[in-house]
Amino acid sequence: MKIAAIDSSGLVASVAILDGDTILARYSVNYKKTHSQTLLPMLAEITQMTEFDLSSLDAIAIAKGPGSFTGLRIGSATVKGLGQALDKPIVEVPTLDAMAYQMYGVERVICPMMDARRGQVYTGIYRFERRGGETHFCVLEPQCATAVEEIIDKVNALGCPVIYLGDGVLVHEEVLKERTKVDFEFAPANCNRQDAAALATYAAKEFAKGNAVTAAEHRPDYLRLSQAERERLEKEGKSDA
Repeated sequence: MKIAAIDSSGLVASVAILDGDTILARYSVNYKKTHSQTLLPMLAEITQMTEFDLSSLDAIAIAKGPGSFTGLRIGSATVKGLGQALDKPIVEVPTLDAMAYQMYGVERVICPMMDARRGQVYTGIYRFERRGGETHFCVLEPQCATAVEEIIDKVNALGCPVIYLGDGVLVHEEVLKERTKVDFEFAPANCNRQDAAALATYAAKEFAKGNAVTAAEHRPDYLRLSQAERERLEKEGKSDA
């Protein structure tokens, strides 16, 4: 199975190509450039370096959200264009699921979090469980937008050691240290941000299950309204609840 993956949900721009059980190439940049400047050049560079023919792809994977509204729109437009040009299906992967999948095989509960501002994080709770000789990726708390204190309380309620990762950890480091009552650790720099290689690997399993949409059907999942939409509703006397 051949999958090209793109993640532009946060500050990191990341692309990767999976061929069977091998990551042929991955290219990630965590720098202050817009993803519209980076994604296609990055993909072009790794395909040229590996002499990979994009027409041989089985599918294109995208971190569908949540995340940066601008980043998600750019990533969505990129995969829709590629999918239509190459006539390939799109595998939509929840951003937090793909982040958690980087921790494959760890025995701890996994809690990725992205800074969502306004005192909130995009987050979820996950675990890898060994059953019947196979490792299963389990979603204990589906991705959501919530106050960091609320997700910490849910982690504490599980009573299991946890590993935190994502840019939300840096923003909320002090409250994580103060409120987490179970044994915890922060993921190291090599696996604490979005990574298209993990996204591609996760997407391959989803695609094998038949989980894909057409390029025309793909839509990003923002989880909550944009700031402009919230401000409009506030002016109209409504809420985004």
